[in-house]
Amino acid sequence: MSDPTVAAVPVRDTGEPLRELPAAFGPARARVRAGLAARLDLAQHLLPDGLALRVVEGHRPLAAQQTIVAAYREVVRAAHPGAGAEELLHLTSRFVAPVDVAPHVAGAAVDLTLVDADGAELDLGTPVDATPEDSAGACFTAAELPAAARRDRDLLVRTLSAAGLVNYPTEWWHWSFGDRYWAVVTGAPAALYGPLP
Repeated sequence: MSDPTVAAVPVRDTGEPLRELPAAFGPARARVRAGLAARLDLAQHLLPDGLALRVVEGHRPLAAQQTIVAAYREVVRAAHPGAGAEELLHLTSRFVAPVDVAPHVAGAAVDLTLVDADGAELDLGTPVDATPEDSAGACFTAAELPAAARRDRDLLVRTLSAAGLVNYPTEWWHWSFGDRYWAVVTGAPAALYGPLP
């Protein structure tokens, strides 16, 4: 996310409001832009019977994003004590987006997982929010995994991609629509959603 290409994408905010996701997406009742909510509804219906999406987080206020970035930067600094400022920014932003391009701040991203009919989370290789340091890289979407976790993670990828969302590849659980990163990946001329308070 620290790639200047992402920050260079213009934002032409559609003005879509945040919408609270219904209980079918889990107890978090996350708020996301209406266009993302519609795509999540579609994805939910594309899943096989007995499986559902559980959204853990959606819109994140600016102050919360700043706190998360600062805390993780210190984790990275401790793990890479010789890193200079540019490397520290790169290593931090592979897991936590800089505030100016953060999809969660725009209401354009969700962190989610799959659950079974009883609401139990499927094993997708790591918990949501596992850092690269804690998971030895298993948090990366394309990481090598046991067969069952790989099968379920691939199902998640196929389903959300079919609904028009894009994944941030260092976090298998992070999916977005309408943000600057989405615009880079899809070739859209501008982001649909900019930061919200």
